[in-house]
Amino acid sequence: MERRRWLNQGQPQTLIIACFLLYINAAFGLLALLAGGGIGLSGIGLVYYPVVIGGGVLGGYGIANERKWGYFLAIATAFSPFVISFIELHNPLAGSDLISLIFEIALVVLLLHTHSREYEKVWFK
Repeated sequence: MERRRWLNQGQPQTLIIACFLLYINAAFGLLALLAGGGIGLSGIGLVYYPVVIGGGVLGGYGIANERKWGYFLAIATAFSPFVISFIELHNPLAGSDLISLIFEIALVVLLLHTHSREYEKVWFK
């Protein structure tokens, strides 16, 4: 019987930390949505919040269960703040504070790290 999990401790450290960051980003996105702050619920906010929340949770869950779709969804979710900032402000590094920017860059680096990519190529279905 196949076991479903939210975190897979048998994966490389880069993927474990990436899963944590995806879940944390989704939680902060949900809190920002409930608080009504940040981007707002008009225009680009209607795209941003579902991508960050849904993509973070589903991407992390897919990575934890070693699914290729989860890995690629997590990469798309990790790049989404830069794409949205570029569309909205014409600068992919603008629109977020320094700490958010550091975590966004760290998530991209962790997902595209050599250990993560090699593990995904070998073990993900």
